[in-house]
Amino acid sequence: MEKEVKYPNDEITVVWRPPLCQHSGICINGLPEVFDVQRKKWINLNGASSEEIIDQVKKCPSGALSFLYNNV
Repeated sequence: MEKEVKYPNDEITVVWRPPLCQHSGICINGLPEVFDVQRKKWINLNGASSEEIIDQVKKCPSGALSFLYNNV
C-alpha cells in the first residue's frame, strides 16, 4: 500500500503521498502560509481558506497532493 499522510481541517482533508512528490516547489511557492517544509507538520490548513488550499493542491504536477471534502 502506498504511504500517505492526511492533514484535516473542518471542511477538507489534504492527502500527501510522499512517494509521488517531485519536490517541484509549486505548493510552497504558491501558498507558503500553508506549505512550509521547515515545520514538522509541513502542511498547515489554518494558513489559508479551504478554497485557496484546494486551488493550490490542484496545481500539484505529480498528484502527490490531493484533497477530499470531509462531510460528503
